[in-house]
Formats: sequence, structure tokens, C-alpha cells
Amino acid sequence: MSFFNLPSFSEETMSTVYLLLLLPLVSAQTYHWGPCPTPKVQPNFNLQQYLGRWYEIEKLPASFERGKCIEANYAVRKDGTIRVLNSQFYKDKVRTAEGTAVIPDLRESAKLGVSFSYFTPYSPYWILTTDYTSLSVVYSCVNILYIFHIDYAWILGRSRFLPDETVSYAKELMINEGIDLFRMKPTDQTGCKDN
Repeated sequence: MSFFNLPSFSEETMSTVYLLLLLPLVSAQTYHWGPCPTPKVQPNFNLQQYLGRWYEIEKLPASFERGKCIEANYAVRKDGTIRVLNSQFYKDKVRTAEGTAVIPDLRESAKLGVSFSYFTPYSPYWILTTDYTSLSVVYSCVNILYIFHIDYAWILGRSRFLPDETVSYAKELMINEGIDLFRMKPTDQTGCKDN
């Protein structure tokens, strides 16, 4: 007997309710039926070379990134975790979000986990490829009950603009790994101020 004496619902009913509650969140994301793809990541990833500032060149839609001049800055903290400082210009103001990244398994050091709250689990942040000096291709995916998944993907550069052929290379790499880029859009990096 339930303490609150609530009616019991079947797992199928609960899944439907859960999906309906998620629809407003999902509408600002890129989602697909089925589980997440598992793309290959950068072999022999070197975190020290990856640290520093990266500018967002293109991305799949993300509800937490709606502005322009989007960038991320990575630095190692004294406790060994990675400080992630994201910033964007949105609604006439620079907005920042600080998070923490960790490498859960050193054997796969290009598969990081990132969290922007003490109350949320680490989300995947997989570096598919990087040359450390100009380009990084990042992918993240979250399974929802293994019924569908939400994709995030970013093309990052050490400068605010990358040559078209570099962007094409990054997109082709993701497509070859089974990542759907239909909704990928360029990030506005014009008129941005560097500090």
C-alpha cells in the first residue's frame, strides 16, 4: 500500500507522461528516435594542449545557447577538475556559466563529463577530433529512456572564424560517425569584443 495512496500507473503510462513533460525542453534541441550513436573520439587526447579559449563556430540547437559571441575557456583547477567558463552575448549583456569537467576514464581521455550544477549529473562531452591549435569537434548525446536521444554538437575554433573547408571537414567527420547535422547553424561571431 502506498503511503500517499496514489493510484498506480503502468510503466507505459509513466513513460508517456515523462515524454509529454519533456516536450517543451526538447523543442529547443535536436532529437532523434533510438539510442545515441557512439562516434570514435580523438586518440591520445592531450588535455594540456586543449586548455584555453575556444570560440563556437557552428552548433546544433541548444536551449542554453541563444546568444552570439559564444566561447568556452578551459583551465585546470588545483583539485584536478577542469573549470569550464562559457560566455555569450545575449539580450544586450554578457552572460557566463561556470561548470566543471572531469575525465572519468583516463584510458579514454577524450570522453569528458561536464556539469554546470552540483545537482545535475555529468553530461558527455566527447572530443571527436582536435588539432589543438585551430579546430575542435565536440559531440554530446543524452538517451531518454532509450526511446529517443538528444544530440548536441559543436564546431569550435581558436579564432572566431574558420575557413569554409575546415568547417566542411568537421561536418563530414560528424556525418560519417552517424550524427545528423540537418539543424546545425553558424554562431554569430561578428562585432564581438575580446578581453
